[in-house]
Amino acid sequence: MSLDSEASSQGGDYRSFRQITRDRLLFEMLRSTRKNSKSTWKVLIMDKFTVKIMSYACKMADITEEGVSLVEDLYKRRQPLPSLDAIYFIQPTKENIVMFLSDMSGRSPLYKKAYVFFSSPVHKELVAQIKKDSSVLPRIAALSEMNLEYFAIDSQGFITDHERALEELFSENAEGSHKYNACLNTMATRISTVFASMREFPRVHYRIAKTIDASTMTTLRDLVPTKLAASVWNCLAKYKTTIPEFPQTETCELLIVDRSIDQIAPIIHEWTYDAMCHDLLCMDGNKYVHEVPTKNGSATEKKEVLLEDHDPVWLELRHAHIADASERLHDKMTNFISKNKAAQLHQARTDGELSTRDLQKMVQALPQYSDQIDKLSLHVEIAGKLNNIIREQCLRDVGQLEQDLVFGDAGTKELINFLRTQLVVSRENKLRLLMIYAALNPEKFESDKGAKLMQLAGLSADDMIAVNNMRCLCGPDTKKSSVGGFTLKFDVHKKKHTNRKERTGEESTWALSRFYPILEQLIENLSKGELPKDEYNCMNDPSPTVHGLPTSNSARTSPAHSMRSRRTGGTWARPRGSDDGYSSDSVLKHASSDFRKLGQRIFVFVIGGATRSELRAAHKLSSKLKRDIILGSSSLDDPPQFITKLKLMSVEELTLDDLQL
Repeated sequence: MSLDSEASSQGGDYRSFRQITRDRLLFEMLRSTRKNSKSTWKVLIMDKFTVKIMSYACKMADITEEGVSLVEDLYKRRQPLPSLDAIYFIQPTKENIVMFLSDMSGRSPLYKKAYVFFSSPVHKELVAQIKKDSSVLPRIAALSEMNLEYFAIDSQGFITDHERALEELFSENAEGSHKYNACLNTMATRISTVFASMREFPRVHYRIAKTIDASTMTTLRDLVPTKLAASVWNCLAKYKTTIPEFPQTETCELLIVDRSIDQIAPIIHEWTYDAMCHDLLCMDGNKYVHEVPTKNGSATEKKEVLLEDHDPVWLELRHAHIADASERLHDKMTNFISKNKAAQLHQARTDGELSTRDLQKMVQALPQYSDQIDKLSLHVEIAGKLNNIIREQCLRDVGQLEQDLVFGDAGTKELINFLRTQLVVSRENKLRLLMIYAALNPEKFESDKGAKLMQLAGLSADDMIAVNNMRCLCGPDTKKSSVGGFTLKFDVHKKKHTNRKERTGEESTWALSRFYPILEQLIENLSKGELPKDEYNCMNDPSPTVHGLPTSNSARTSPAHSMRSRRTGGTWARPRGSDDGYSSDSVLKHASSDFRKLGQRIFVFVIGGATRSELRAAHKLSSKLKRDIILGSSSLDDPPQFITKLKLMSVEELTLDDLQL
């Protein structure tokens, strides 16, 4: 399979980032082993990391279809299958090589032949170690570097799985730590494999260190984007000589930033369906657990569902405002019932009011419509839960004050009044309010005002750590506080970055939809070649052109005519003719119809955790700018996770198991 032509964003059938990742794993890796193999079925062996790579991109049915009868863990005791060939998809580590050699060496190897695929470039020493074993060498049918070491979490998003990036790169203890360089190097390798998969060679833009003057020492944490950009550049330079058909000239843009560009986006309440599900419901990743009637209807049982792209209702509603999503779900159910006589009879027996349980019973009564009603009843239940939580926790009032603070319509007086009068608001939501306020008004914490505000909010010492550690995400400190044991130091430039101006020309049908992440503006500026030169550099140092970018049509596209697709959803776009109760499948059919002719891709990487609002912005701007925008990050964090990670930065005895993920 020619990845070069298929992965190109110019012409041909559009394939999403995750589809390209999936195709490489299934076809370039698994299917390639069929050519010279006499074994019809094979065993697939992976380590703890590569099994996640595979699970994010492929389903078990996909793997089985490519001739894999068994999937095994490299580190678990396995039954010998000497008549079958094995496919190893593993990271190139010493430990993995030892396990592989143990499997395939000696007189009685576990498998007949081994096809070995490494997720990233393998060191020469490890290859030499394999070659040393004369009994293993004849049993190796293939030894290859896949260069695919990331989790494709979305059709336009990936993570490098560095959950502790905040702690290892930005904490006070990061200076001089061996974890600092190890984290950056691994992150750079994994980012680079994205470009190996996409057959793209980027112009590497990065946020430069915010040193105020020559007398101020640049800290290691302020150099994180610079160092990561240099490491990515070095990896890509090697790819130009080691990967066949890898581009020799720039084909796309890469922007590397860290969490300091926007401290508010990970904390503020996002009002879209996707963000609220992950913020307010106790979900395990994309897994949602709900109760459904048993087959005989006498009791209920727990059922796990995945809120992912294969669910057309989720695909349509995930970026919609919660009020918009609730309205659409109501309309879908009403239209479904109006077009089905059996459903009308069922509704008549329930006096016209349909509860979630009624909907689930309807599934049993109308088996031919079970899939449609299943999905609708699931999302009606979820939307109902979210709206109840919003009411119970007074989140509309919290959200209004959050956005008023961000846009300068509220200040200290309004915050104090809120903390004094809104006694039912949870401590967690008060903490989020104060973190937003502190990011916007660092000078207020230069005296005892900050301590008094936190006392008024009833924050614990643990909560104060989260507010305090926000300073680690800033640049050089120019002001220091001596308020008891609590110090808060913010970059003097921070106010400039966090205040947002109202967006002009944006639809605002729904309340509480004013907020947007700073990254959205940065992507638009990058697309137009207007990144501030005093804040961003480019590793490639391109030849002099307008704004430092090529002036070809592919690199400079006008955002004037926004070609929005249904994938963007949200408050800026109504669905395309989805007026019946179960036509959401059309979303899947039309998902790529608007993306046939795109400009050059834009990749953005956020060190320290990206947010769902930023992922939504990537989808939104892809159609607006007519460019495929891929968002990457060390992790994808919801507010509770991000706040817990901020606390973790100061408490050495905590482990990752303590994170409330």
